[in-house]
Amino acid sequence: MTTRIGPDLFDAAIEATRRGVEMVVARTGLAPVDAYLLLSLVGDLHVSEVVDAPNWVVSLHIPTRIL
Repeated sequence: MTTRIGPDLFDAAIEATRRGVEMVVARTGLAPVDAYLLLSLVGDLHVSEVVDAPNWVVSLHIPTRIL
């Protein structure tokens, strides 16, 4: 799982996804574009928290069986 916190929901989602791609690349050796495609199929992006205004917490969940 990767998590990003920020005042902009979309930026936090983008950063969580970027970190997820980096993690998949590091653990599997896939090319970044292939890791991105894999995450588009198995990744689960969540808005985890909205109580700490103005910050959004966004998490990208990746099944461990994939890594």
